[in-house]
Amino acid sequence: MQKNAILEQILTVAGVEGFLVTDIKNLRYITGFTGSSGFLIVHVRKPVFVTDFRYKEQAKEEVKGFSIKIEKDKLQTINEIVNGLKIKKLGFEASAVSFETYRKLLKKGIKLKGYTNLIEDMRAIKSQHEIASIKTAVGRAERAFMRVVPYIRPGIKEQELSIRLECLLKEEGCKTLPFEIIVASGPRSSLPHARPSDRVLRKGDIVLFDWGGESNGYFSDMSRTILLDSRGRKKSKIPAERLQIFSTVLESQKIAIKAIRPGVTARGIDAIARNFIKRAGYGKYFGHGAGHGIGLSVHEAPTISWRSKESLREGMVFTIEPGIYIPGLGGVRIEDMVVVKSDGVEVLNKLPKEIRI
Repeated sequence: MQKNAILEQILTVAGVEGFLVTDIKNLRYITGFTGSSGFLIVHVRKPVFVTDFRYKEQAKEEVKGFSIKIEKDKLQTINEIVNGLKIKKLGFEASAVSFETYRKLLKKGIKLKGYTNLIEDMRAIKSQHEIASIKTAVGRAERAFMRVVPYIRPGIKEQELSIRLECLLKEEGCKTLPFEIIVASGPRSSLPHARPSDRVLRKGDIVLFDWGGESNGYFSDMSRTILLDSRGRKKSKIPAERLQIFSTVLESQKIAIKAIRPGVTARGIDAIARNFIKRAGYGKYFGHGAGHGIGLSVHEAPTISWRSKESLREGMVFTIEPGIYIPGLGGVRIEDMVVVKSDGVEVLNKLPKEIRI
């Protein structure tokens, strides 16, 4: 969506003369600003971007098409802009403004109207430019992972693999990482968000990796569960139930992805993956949603969950990541990223889903 269209839609949906944007990801989405401090007052005639002295030069380089103001007192600056533009009612992001700030703005006589997820809902539909950045982030993450695969072997520590993968992600061009890399082996793989430990990998382990890449501020997020079998041996060293939960998760993901298309509910996609796992007897071991949107934030709209009320629309980008986690035995998660197309779905990942070592 073009910048002017974004600004117009914010004011139209909110039904106000001005709108205060303070969430840093939403600021980047609208203005392109990559700093960590600033806010925007959306106005039909004169949108104003405000930051502090530290980002004066950076704002001039990155923020185009907006009036730029350097503030010394945030609340006073907001008050001056609102009065100068004769804004009768100021919309704001309810989840990004503290109660203290809200109270102080009211004391200055500003009429306020809070909104939740107004801009986040707009961000859920990705432009071709955004999708291109996400695809680059996927490619960087996958190339880095394939460079780590030769080191996944009995005797190496989870922490060593995590550090190596992080370095390779930076080598591939990621300026930042979307989250702390997850590497969990053996029984520890039943911890969905385990931190890498000093545990040494062993034959017969399953090893869960969850990692992502970055490009132009957009993120990727993926998971693979490695089957640490014995090379050259005909008989698998992996316990049979670990293999069973792997095949169950893999099939549940495949059928969920196959059902994705515009108009289908996010809840319905979650149900397809979840019901397959339930029928296999592992329902109580799958406790999180089947996926989440991703873009400038690692977790954003849409939410692919039994709680979701959203319907899928063309241009949405999200993960599909069913999992089974059995304490004492281990866990499996397979996560890929998809984009909703007019005629169905495109899977953005190219990595094989089953990797035996």
